[in-house]
Amino acid sequence: MAKQLKTPARATSPSTNKDAPLKEDIRLLGRLLGDVLRDQQGEAVFQVVENIRQTAVRFRREADVQAGAELNKLLKKLTKEQTISVVRAFSYFSHLANIAEDQHHNRRRRAHLLAGSAPQEGSVAYALEKLHGAGVTGAAVRKFFKDALIAPVLTAHPTEVQRKSILDAEHEIARLLAQRDLPMTAKERAENTERIHARVTTLWQTRLLRYTKLTVEDEINNALSYYRMTFLRELPALYEDIEGEIAEQYPQRSSGGNTYRDLPSYVQMGSWIGGDRDGNPNVNADTMQLALARQSTTILDFYLEEVHALGAELSVSTFLAGVSPEVNALAELSPDTSPHRADEQYRRALIGIYARLAATARAFGAINILRQEVGPGKPYQAATEFSSDLLILVDSLKARHGDALIKPRLANLLRASEIFGFHLATLDMRQSSDVHERVLGELFNRAQVESAYASLPEDKKIELLLAELNEPRLLYSPYIDYSDETNSELAILRTAQDIRQRYGSRAIRNYIISHTETVSDLLEVLLLQRETGLLRTEANHGSAGAGELMVIPLFETIPDLRLAATIMEQVMAIPLVRKLIAKQGDLQEVMLGYSDSNKDGGFLTSNWELYKAETQLVQVFNNAGVKLRLFHGRGGTVGRGGGPSYEAILAQPAGTVNGQIRLTEQGEIIASKFSNPEIGRRNLALLVAATLEASLMPHPSDSKHTKKLAEFENVMDELSELAYQAYRDLVYETPGFTDYFFSATPIAEISELNIGSRPASRKATRRIEDLRAIPWGFSWGQCRLLLPGWYGFGSAIEQWLAQGENKAKRVAILRAMFAEWPFFATLLSNMDMVLSKTDLAVASRYSEMVVDKKLRNSIFKRIVGEHERTSSCLTLINGKKERLANNPLLARSIKNRFAYLDPLNHLQVELIKRHRTEMRDGKVDERVRRGIHLSINGIAAGLRNTG
Repeated sequence: MAKQLKTPARATSPSTNKDAPLKEDIRLLGRLLGDVLRDQQGEAVFQVVENIRQTAVRFRREADVQAGAELNKLLKKLTKEQTISVVRAFSYFSHLANIAEDQHHNRRRRAHLLAGSAPQEGSVAYALEKLHGAGVTGAAVRKFFKDALIAPVLTAHPTEVQRKSILDAEHEIARLLAQRDLPMTAKERAENTERIHARVTTLWQTRLLRYTKLTVEDEINNALSYYRMTFLRELPALYEDIEGEIAEQYPQRSSGGNTYRDLPSYVQMGSWIGGDRDGNPNVNADTMQLALARQSTTILDFYLEEVHALGAELSVSTFLAGVSPEVNALAELSPDTSPHRADEQYRRALIGIYARLAATARAFGAINILRQEVGPGKPYQAATEFSSDLLILVDSLKARHGDALIKPRLANLLRASEIFGFHLATLDMRQSSDVHERVLGELFNRAQVESAYASLPEDKKIELLLAELNEPRLLYSPYIDYSDETNSELAILRTAQDIRQRYGSRAIRNYIISHTETVSDLLEVLLLQRETGLLRTEANHGSAGAGELMVIPLFETIPDLRLAATIMEQVMAIPLVRKLIAKQGDLQEVMLGYSDSNKDGGFLTSNWELYKAETQLVQVFNNAGVKLRLFHGRGGTVGRGGGPSYEAILAQPAGTVNGQIRLTEQGEIIASKFSNPEIGRRNLALLVAATLEASLMPHPSDSKHTKKLAEFENVMDELSELAYQAYRDLVYETPGFTDYFFSATPIAEISELNIGSRPASRKATRRIEDLRAIPWGFSWGQCRLLLPGWYGFGSAIEQWLAQGENKAKRVAILRAMFAEWPFFATLLSNMDMVLSKTDLAVASRYSEMVVDKKLRNSIFKRIVGEHERTSSCLTLINGKKERLANNPLLARSIKNRFAYLDPLNHLQVELIKRHRTEMRDGKVDERVRRGIHLSINGIAAGLRNTG
C-alpha cells in the first residue's frame, strides 16, 4: 500500500526499467488497498498492519531475535476483530500483487511483439522455427496437427480456494489495470483509479471464504467460469494464431487453399469435476448428469450469443452479393418470413440456426433462453450438424469475395463448434480398483458363479473374468437386491451410456482406474462395462467386440510405477483386449500419478520412477504395435509434479509424447493460468508448442549419446535409491513424525476448510499413508517448508559423492547431467524454485506448535540439516549460490512477496495456537477459525503453486 505497504527496495539491474510499470502497478494497488483499509477499519487498524509488516521485514532481513520477540508481542495483543482485518489486508495484497504480475507479463509480451523481437521460447512460432531449422518438413508438421490430441483436464481438489465472486472482481481489476497502459487524459486516469478503488472496496466487502461446505455442483460452476472467461474465445483464437504461424513458416502447400482449417481439433478440454468419484462419496450418477447439463448450457448459451451477433453483422444483401444455393436452402428453412429481410439470406439462415440451437438447448433441459427465437426450429441431433450449417455460410462467403466477413466472428464460432460440440469438455470417470473388486465380488456371489472372488489368486481372477466376458448372459439380475454401492456403481455406468447418446460420444470416453496394481483391475472394468451395455463382445453380440469407454490404468505409487510396463504388456497380450485397442485406432492411454508417488517415495525417486516407467511403457507399446498416450496427473506444487508445463513436457523421455498428451490442471493453478484471458491463451499455446517440439525435434541416436545417457541413467538409479532411503526414513520410519506433521502444519485446519467436496483423507485415521497427497503437499507449503519438493536430494548427492574414490570426477558427471540432460536440468530447476520459497525462519515458528520439545527439536533439526545439504549440493551442481539465478524475474517476484507473505505465516501460527488451545478447552471461536482459513487463502495466493 504505497507508502503504507511499501514494496521492498530492489537492487538495480538491466531489467529495472522494464519492471518499473510493475512496481507502479503494485504501488497503486497497495495504496488503494491502504485507503480502503483506512476507510473501512479506521486509522488504528491501518497502523497495526504497518507495524506488523515492518517488524516482519526486520525479522526476515536481520534474523533479529528482538524483532521476533516484538512480533510475538504484537500478534498476541491483537483482538480477534483486529486479527481478521490484518489477515484480510495481507491476503488481499497477495491477490492484488498476482493481478499486477499477470498484467506485467502481458505488457512485456506485447513489448516484444511491438519491437519485432524473435519468437520467444515457449511460443508456437519459436517451436516451428526450431523445427524448420532442424529440417522438419511442413508435411510432418501438418501430419502432427492432424493426428495430435493435447488435452488439459480441469480437476477439483481440496486446495481450491477461489470463490467465483472474488474471481469476477479480480478479473475487472485486471481489465482496468490493463487500460492504464493506453494513452489517457488526466480525467480518464482519475476515473480509472476511482473504478479500481471501487473494485478493491468490493473485494474488501466480499467474503473470501465459503461458510458452507463446497458441493460438487459448486465445483462444476466454478470450473465453468473459466470457460466463459477464457476457453470459449481464447482456444478458437489460438487455432487461428497457429494456422497463421504454420502458413508463415511453411508457406508451400501441396494442395490449394490458404488456411489450415482442414486440421481437426487437436486441443480439446477435459474435466474430472462431477465424474471423479475416487474417494469422493458425493460424486454419483446425478453429478455426472448435472455436469453435462451445466456444460451443455454453457456452450449453447455461447453459441446462441454468437449466432445472434452474427445475425446483426452479416447484413449482406443478395442485390449486392450473391449467395450459394445451400445458403438459400437454409434461409428457406428459417422461421423468419419478414419482407424486410427478403434479400438478406445470411441473416435469415442465421435466424433459422438460432431457432434450431434454442430448440436443442430446450431439448437438453434449458428453460431460460436469453433471447426468444423468431419461430420454432428443429433441434440439432448432433453438434456436427450445427458445424455443417456454419460451414455452408463460410463456403458461400469465401466464394463471393466475403473472406473479410468470415474472420471476425464466424471462423472462430465454427472452430468452437468443432472443439466444444454440445458437451463442452470430455468428462472423465474415475474410481478406485478396490471398489470395482467389491462390486464384482457381489455380482459373482449373487449370480452363484464365485462366492469369494476377492480372495482368488490373480491368475484365477483373470481366468474367471475372461471366461465371464465370453459368456452371452449377464451376471446382473433386476430381480435380485444388491448393496447401495453396487447399485450406485452400475447406475453410474448406465448413466455414462445415456450421456454419450444424448450429448455425443466425446462427452464421456475415458474410464480411469485409480490404484491399478494388477491385470485383473483392468479386466474388472471391462466386465462392468459389459454388464451395463457399454462393451459389446462377440459372445453377446455375435460380432467383433467394441468398447465405448477406453479403460485407462492409473499407476500412482512407487511399486505400481515399477509394475506399469509389465501389467500393460500382459493385458495387451490378451486377444479380447487387443481387439478393443484396435477398435480405438490402435491407441491406448496410460495415466501416471505424480502426487502419490511423491508422498510414497519422495521428490527425486518419484520423478525418476515416472521417467523409467515411461521409457519402459514406450518399449512395450512399440513391441505391441500400439500408440501410447500418456496422461500426466500433475498437481500445482513441484512435489506433486508441478512446475512449468513447457519444460516438463520437453523433459519427457524420447518417444513418450508423439503428439498425444493429456495433463491435469488443478486447484488454484487453474486460476493462476486461466483467469486472465491473454495469459490463458499463452498457457494453452505453451502446451501446443512443447508437445510439437517434444514430438518432432530429432533426438540424438548416435552411440556416443546413447552411452552417455545410459551412464546418466545409472547415476540416477543410484541417487534415487539413496534419496528414497532418506525420505522414507524421515516420513515413515521416524517415531513421532506423524505427530510432528499434524502439530507443525495446518493440516487439521485445512481439513476443516470448506474448499473442496472431497475428504482430505481416504480413511478416518491420522496415518500419512491414508492422507491424500494433495493436502499433504498443501500443508507443507503453508508452513513454508515445501518438504515434498526437495527432501532427500542433499543426502543422496552427499552419499553418492562419498562412495567414489574420485569425488571431482563424480561432481563433473553431475554437472554434465545438468548441462546435457533435460530431465535432470528440469528436476533441478523445479527444486531451485521450491527452495527459493522455502523459509526456515518462518518454518521454525510452526515447529514451536509441537508440544513435545524433544520431538520438535529432533525432527526440525533433521529437516534443517537436509535443507542445508540440498542447497549446497544444488549450488555445487549448477554453480549458483543464489536461488533462481537463471530466472531473475521469478526471483524478484518471490522476494517482493515475502514482506506481505511473512506476516500471514506469523499470524497463522498465532491463530492456530489460539484455536488448538480453545479446542482443548472445549470452546471454538468462529472468528479464530475464520482467521486461520483467511490466512490459508492468502498464503496460497502469495505462493501461487502450493496445491
